[in-house]
Amino acid sequence: MHDILRKQIILLLSVLLGIVFSANAQKQLYRLQREDQLYYFGITLGYNSSYLHQVKSNTFLASDSILTAEPGSSGGIAMGLLATARLTDHFQLRVNPQLIIGGAKTIKYSLGSSRVGEGTNQVQTLPSTLISFPLQIKFNSDRIGNFRTYLLGGIKYDIDLSSNASTRNAEDLVKLKRNDFGLEAGIGFNFYLPFVTVSPEIKISYGLSNIHQRDAALKYSSALDKIQSRMIVFSIHLED
Repeated sequence: MHDILRKQIILLLSVLLGIVFSANAQKQLYRLQREDQLYYFGITLGYNSSYLHQVKSNTFLASDSILTAEPGSSGGIAMGLLATARLTDHFQLRVNPQLIIGGAKTIKYSLGSSRVGEGTNQVQTLPSTLISFPLQIKFNSDRIGNFRTYLLGGIKYDIDLSSNASTRNAEDLVKLKRNDFGLEAGIGFNFYLPFVTVSPEIKISYGLSNIHQRDAALKYSSALDKIQSRMIVFSIHLED
């Protein structure tokens, strides 16, 4: 997973460097009035790589029925709206509600002992369709030609429309709650073009809530004490 993320980051940085050199080669300055606008809007397109952070329970540590429980990751796409308000010359307030489709999470189990008809390895795939509500503060650098960089940080509230917390499916190994709360931080780049501002961005999302819906009837659920969400998001913002 880390190798894939490293390649994605290298590829994105290479593209950004190419855009920077191209923007700096332009002598004409675009969208100078943007710095004085009190607010503006846009849309977001993104790709995310998400996974689960787990904390094992005392039951897992004391028993050898489940040897390992390892999380896996997968990618999904995001679409959203963007609204930004000017606070000072360098600080802005931003809301960026999004629909995040895909990004299913997996948990792989290796069993020390299994029942008749049960394999020694089990995999659970947890589909994910999120409605995310981030609230962020942006710190902007000074503008250099048609380019500017920014840092951001904030909070988010997620609703998982695919949550299985209330289901009674016998095939469920672990259940995840519907609601999640977390922190976000990232870095982005503004490229000012004649009719639009293009803003590539890399963001890390760190879930604070325990989204594990404990169920004593599930052997796999008792092996885990806490589950928290983690996500790396690559976004392109198109701003008016």
